[in-house]
Parts: sequence; structure tokens; C-alpha cells
Amino acid sequence: MAKAVFLDKDGTLIPDIPYNVDPELISIQPDATLGLQQLVADGYQLIIVSNQSGAARGYFAEDKLAGVEQKIIELLKAYDIPLRGFYYCPHHPEGTVPELAIDCDCRKPQPGMLKKAAQELDINLAQSWMIGDILNDIEAGNRAGCKTVLINNGNETEWLEGEYRTPTISCSSIDEAAAYILSR
Repeated sequence: MAKAVFLDKDGTLIPDIPYNVDPELISIQPDATLGLQQLVADGYQLIIVSNQSGAARGYFAEDKLAGVEQKIIELLKAYDIPLRGFYYCPHHPEGTVPELAIDCDCRKPQPGMLKKAAQELDINLAQSWMIGDILNDIEAGNRAGCKTVLINNGNETEWLEGEYRTPTISCSSIDEAAAYILSR
């Protein structure tokens, strides 16, 4: 079984532009590429897990996410960083698109996306990490059985405590997170 680093997309891997599906507006965080290269060199598979409630809310068609995925793959490829998987949850219980307006087990803080990726890609969750910029990311990772890193960049605003909401470590960037993960 492989080990993985699950990455939140918006606010963690790429700058957060709410509900953006325009590939031309997507860029990789400048303090992420070195760390991602080092994680890949150490045998970690990189997998994006992202809530995309804009589809449920009717802000964009779900098929627009294919262009987002392709752009991220291209940007990472320029740094010789392979992306193993791209998982997203299009649901939100308060959505306006009926078939997506559901309470599901894939929307973070639930661990469904991580568990699905682990099953499909033969990932050992106990040897894996979840990196995200809000505590819902941390909770999803902890519930899935991963170790977790909170990128404390000011995006978490609620700070709601709970059994699964404490990260293994807090860092300021993916590069810093990678250094910590690789030192373990």
C-alpha cells in the first residue's frame, strides 16, 4: 500500500478565489512546490480532496471542474510534481441544484473523499497526511485515520473545537509542512 499526502485545494494548494472554475485564474502557492517535490521524492502520492459546493449552489456546472483539474496538473507538471488523484465533493445540503443538495459523507469534515481515494488508489491512511487550511480539513483527515497539518494562513475563522479538530501540527506553508512530515 502507498502513502499519500491529501491536499485541500482552495487556500492550501492554490490561492482561494471563491467558487473559481476559470483555469486562467489558477496558480500554485509559491511556498508549496519545493515541499511537494520533496514529498514525492520520499514516495508520497499527492491527492487533492476539495469541497466544491459551488456546483450544488448553482454557481457553476460540475463539469467545469475538469478544466480546474487539468490546469492544476499542468502547473504541477512544470515542477515535475505528479498528481495521483483529484477528488471533489459537489454537494451541499443547502444547495439549489436538487440532485446535489444533499447531506453526504464526502463533504469535509466527513472523511468520504479520503476513504474513497484510499480504496481506489491502494493508500494506507495510517501512513498518510492531510494538509488543509481550515479545521474541517483537519477533521476529515483525522476521521480517516491520517495525521494532519493545518496551514494556519488566516483562512480558518470559526475555530470550532471538537474531538477530531486538533491538527498533528500547524505550519505556515506546504513547504514547512513537508519539512515536518519528512522529519518524522
